[in-house]
Amino acid sequence: MKRDSLPQIVLSRRQLLKGAISTAAIASTSLMGSSSVQDRIAAVPPRVRESFDFNWKFCRGDFPSAHLPDFSDAGWQAVSLPHDWSIEGPFDANAASRDCGAYLPTGIGWYRKRFRVLKSYTDKKLTVEFDGVYQNSEVWVNGKWLGKRPYGFVPFYYDITPDIDVARENVIAVRVDNSHQTNCRWYSGSGIYRHSWLLATNDVHIAPWGTFISTPQVSNDSASVHVSTKIQNEGSTTARCTLITSLFEQDGRLVQTAEGTQEISPASELEFVQTIDIEKPHLWSVENPYLYKLQSTVRAEAGNVDECEIPVGIRQPVFDADRGFLLNGERVKLRGVCLHHDGGCVGAAVPERVWERRLEILREMGCNAIRISHNPSAAEFLDLCDRMGFLVVAEAFDEWRVPKGQIGPNGYANYFDEWYERDVQNFVRRDRNHPSVVLWSAGNEIGDQGAPEGAETLGKLLKVFHSEDPTRLVTAGCDHIQSEPASETARPEFLARLDVVGYNYADRWRDRREKYYSIDRHNFPQRRFIGTESESIAGIRGEYPELFPESKPAGFSQFSRGRNIDVEQLFRFVATYDYVSGDFMWTGIDHLGEARWPMKGSSTGVIDTCGFKKDGFYFYQSQWVSEPVLHVFPHWNWQGKEGQIIPVTCYTNCDTVELFLNGRSMGVKGYEFPRLGMELRWGNLPARAKVLRTTADLHLSWDVPYEPGTLKAVGTKAGMVVSTLEVPTTGEPAAIALSADREVIAADGRDVANLVVRILDDKGNIVPTAKNEVTFAIAGVGKLIGVDNGDPFSHEDHRTNRRHAFNGLALAVVQSSGGAGQIQFNASSPSLRPASVMIAARE
Repeated sequence: MKRDSLPQIVLSRRQLLKGAISTAAIASTSLMGSSSVQDRIAAVPPRVRESFDFNWKFCRGDFPSAHLPDFSDAGWQAVSLPHDWSIEGPFDANAASRDCGAYLPTGIGWYRKRFRVLKSYTDKKLTVEFDGVYQNSEVWVNGKWLGKRPYGFVPFYYDITPDIDVARENVIAVRVDNSHQTNCRWYSGSGIYRHSWLLATNDVHIAPWGTFISTPQVSNDSASVHVSTKIQNEGSTTARCTLITSLFEQDGRLVQTAEGTQEISPASELEFVQTIDIEKPHLWSVENPYLYKLQSTVRAEAGNVDECEIPVGIRQPVFDADRGFLLNGERVKLRGVCLHHDGGCVGAAVPERVWERRLEILREMGCNAIRISHNPSAAEFLDLCDRMGFLVVAEAFDEWRVPKGQIGPNGYANYFDEWYERDVQNFVRRDRNHPSVVLWSAGNEIGDQGAPEGAETLGKLLKVFHSEDPTRLVTAGCDHIQSEPASETARPEFLARLDVVGYNYADRWRDRREKYYSIDRHNFPQRRFIGTESESIAGIRGEYPELFPESKPAGFSQFSRGRNIDVEQLFRFVATYDYVSGDFMWTGIDHLGEARWPMKGSSTGVIDTCGFKKDGFYFYQSQWVSEPVLHVFPHWNWQGKEGQIIPVTCYTNCDTVELFLNGRSMGVKGYEFPRLGMELRWGNLPARAKVLRTTADLHLSWDVPYEPGTLKAVGTKAGMVVSTLEVPTTGEPAAIALSADREVIAADGRDVANLVVRILDDKGNIVPTAKNEVTFAIAGVGKLIGVDNGDPFSHEDHRTNRRHAFNGLALAVVQSSGGAGQIQFNASSPSLRPASVMIAARE
């Protein structure tokens, strides 16, 4: 059965949460279909929102007549959305995208799709929605031009009702122009790289993103849910409408209902304002991200004319000048990471499970906050944050009116004056109902912060933000709060306008390396502080160029320029002083772009592009989680370096750690943070203050003469051994091990499994220096959509069936091809034992 015939609906988790269509309608109703099934439609639901992702045709290049319905696209590539043509490569040192765009191809591309609309939808209002097209998109339906959208990161939609013919096949064409390079400081991808949707409603319907939910009063005893709903009447007569708004528990039990009736004139919009009071509410929090369901039903004389559902999290975020960030009255330190939008080997077209897996790893680290850098995210990313309990700073732009030198003349500054208001409106209206979003960011490191007109530009943006969402504060990531020459410093009037002042690299200049935020705290005691961006303990996974510089390629090391010391000291300050709401490290995960050839991507993350943990991951985990953490590095494969001193570092939250080499003790060490003084009476120290302290750092280290064998670390708490770790000198590569993050995936053509490849020695240890090339083969109802190894120097194709391991690891991403059944995935390499896994795809 074709996907564009009945039943065509393929629902993601996000669609079900958004109430795109009731499950009862899945079996009986589809907006798109062939004439042979039209008579089977007995009734059309008031609202049908279907995926528009399948059965597209694509071709790179420019075709002046491609918008016409009779244009022949017979030789074009068949694709499904989301689709990013840039990630298909190849990498090229001379690519126009340069270092910003990971040296990948850009240019112009066209998409076309043929579809039919059922005759039973003749009287429906039809809207096509795009979650993101990068960039300068133009859309036609049946040859009629609908409009253009320059900014590639915001959602947009077009009314296609007048242009659809239910009696024949319709054609939608989309031209994407990413040829003006460079236009973004990081990898953007190219194409319709996010989801698309086809929406059918009645003339009387809830406006696009027309529901705004807020929780003005929140406590453990009671809460008020404020619901503003804009209803449009696009009919020719006055409509008397009743809006029924119902709140449900997760198990489906009704909590409360509000109801109101008003008359709406033709060709007009009217706002309903309702309040639902709840006793003993389940509060949304990091630990318990409880989501209610809000159902809105619009009833007219003919019956229900519209219906939709939205998840609701009841919570109260507050930024306080003295106490920092509070959630539901409790102080919460934002333990944050900055994240770009690419998914490594899948580029900008990121399956939801790829992000879910990444967020699971960040949560394991103890992270509780995400700064989306530096553009609106995909909607499903925020859905995940809602469900998983992440706090989000949602950012709009990386450039306003003042162009950035790294981008050149082709950035958003060209479009800002004409488009900023519409772009912010779409951004905020779509995302304001997400409980995870606790702060808006108007921009990142914008040149306007030091410009004479910068405060005025900020004021215009704040007017839009506060108009669309008066419940949240607005920040901006400012990197010139203190800078030299002084002419580049952010202007006081600019900073004074910000609701929360965002500091990018608060320790960058002069004595701020030691004093951090304290200087401005003294001068501006009413200022709300947040660290929107700071250095992380980064580096290339498994590489240690600082140990033997002569034998390693140039790369970013966590110990270069004492970076780890700077990070630890700033970490101490932020953790100690309540008035700093928190901090967002740059970055949580490696990303494509922002790297000089031969590197293709940045290694500033504590997780690489495959989702593999770097050493820095364990630093943050040791500070952020209560379970025992014990991590020792580097690896212990240093043949030819016998007798040379190798610094061995340990990240831990244990009281003490004793290190052994081949059974010989290298010494016991420990640290204390935060340090605690006496309590209750003189000389009475708490137990934690009595542990062995050998350093004021937040890590332990030993200088160890290298000899092959085994490093062993033994960690204690309260005098008891709580963790033991061994790091052996491994043998040569002998076998491949394969593991999948899930044994069952959805047979929906979207869901994926992430398969980790490990190169093992004959004892089952991962060989930390292995770089064997691995070949993949797949059979059954799946397809290979990306391979990676986390090496920022690798120029291998992400879409091929082979990959060299990098320091013992590689990744393959397998996607359902749409049918139920089994997927067999095999991995082989010369002289290594092969491996195989089975994955089930189920409907």
